[in-house]
Amino acid sequence: MTGVDSDDDADAAGDGVIRVLVVDDHRTFAELLSRALDAEPDLTCVGHAQDSAEAIMAVPALQPDVVIMDLQLPDRDGISTTADLMRSHPDLKVLILTAHAGPSEMARAGAAGASGFLTKDGALTDVLDALRGARRGSLILPPSVIAGFAARGPVTIGQTDVGLTPREMEVLQLLGQGRDPRTISKELGVSMHTCRGYIKGVLAKLDVHSQLEAVVVGTRMGLIQVGQGS
Repeated sequence: MTGVDSDDDADAAGDGVIRVLVVDDHRTFAELLSRALDAEPDLTCVGHAQDSAEAIMAVPALQPDVVIMDLQLPDRDGISTTADLMRSHPDLKVLILTAHAGPSEMARAGAAGASGFLTKDGALTDVLDALRGARRGSLILPPSVIAGFAARGPVTIGQTDVGLTPREMEVLQLLGQGRDPRTISKELGVSMHTCRGYIKGVLAKLDVHSQLEAVVVGTRMGLIQVGQGS
């Protein structure tokens, strides 16, 4: 693995090349994905880690913007690894790669600070778009994942009336549609500062620590209308 100079600040998302670290013990998959990333003008694979220990060493050395993290690693699961990485690199975006994401995995990934999921049977174009979206701050939730999760029906967690204002409910719904803060601010006609304030309020009232966790909890409480929007 070799290092590359870091990009501009994340708020300038979309400017410069998005640096991606692939964490997966399947070498052939990682090499093919690396080639696909390097063929894109705005994406580059800065390295490949085969297990949790390598990933934890690689992130500070390679400074990726986004990490593709396999759920099942030889030495440890990808969600626990994500939690460790997010504690020391809070601006990092991590996408969990899995064949199937159930409610427990979604809840754990949200609590760990992951930015979403990629399905192993997804199209390459979906992976590339997801990496760009994650860099912008979008939640990456394939329709099959969130639809399958919601099909189990809302599960009340404590009190459903958590005191969200109408505007905060709008923000939560848009988060559930995978909108990033910049897009939400434009759709609602408010400043980025105001939008981030709404998101902060949603997280506090739902007692969660990430946007993904807010969507998971909001869906289970029946606060998010799955299937609405794009």
